[in-house]
Amino acid sequence: MRREKRLGQGGEPRRAQARDGELGAAVARAQEGDEAAFAVAYRLVQPGLLGYLRGLVGDEAEDVASDAWLEIARDLGRFRGDGAGFRGWTATIARHRALDLLRRQKVRPQQAVLETDVFELPGGRDAAEQALEALSTERALALLESLPRDQREAVLLRVVVGLDAPAAARVLGKRPGAVRTAAYRGLKRLAREIGEPGDPGDPGAPGGFGGEGAGGGQG
Repeated sequence: MRREKRLGQGGEPRRAQARDGELGAAVARAQEGDEAAFAVAYRLVQPGLLGYLRGLVGDEAEDVASDAWLEIARDLGRFRGDGAGFRGWTATIARHRALDLLRRQKVRPQQAVLETDVFELPGGRDAAEQALEALSTERALALLESLPRDQREAVLLRVVVGLDAPAAARVLGKRPGAVRTAAYRGLKRLAREIGEPGDPGDPGAPGGFGGEGAGGGQG
């Protein structure tokens, strides 16, 4: 039976954030040379990271992720921060590798063709996200491709990788407020495309998409 590839982590973001303590401990042990701990960190981070890259470079995501992990392993000793910070640090490295590829190709980010895969988005349970979960990965990526790049990346980092606004802002080199707004606008536009009623929530409202989850520093 074929193992399904998934765009996101396949779970609630709070679940990923709840495991940031485990991730931080694994990273600390890995920095001391524990290879098994590095494997734990990889297992916790890779699904969301790969989902983010699929939204940027489509079918090239696995190759880009492999290049990113080589750099992550090489520079692991330089990282300073907790589990959530490590999630953001790895996303930054992966994004740089993805942009390098896109510059070489001189094309816009591509969508992957994964007809039978399910697009599972961890995150708040607004109408746009719930509707996206019911779509094939191919359709979900096509919808994301229709968004301006700043909105697409904000949605991917907040919803798929599970970063809070400050961490996503560090990855993108923007202010947290700008990331909240981009994610809000992106989800609102997706809701219109899908035809779902409702509003993803004001980006600054408590419990809305602007609400904070995992934080943490980065090196």
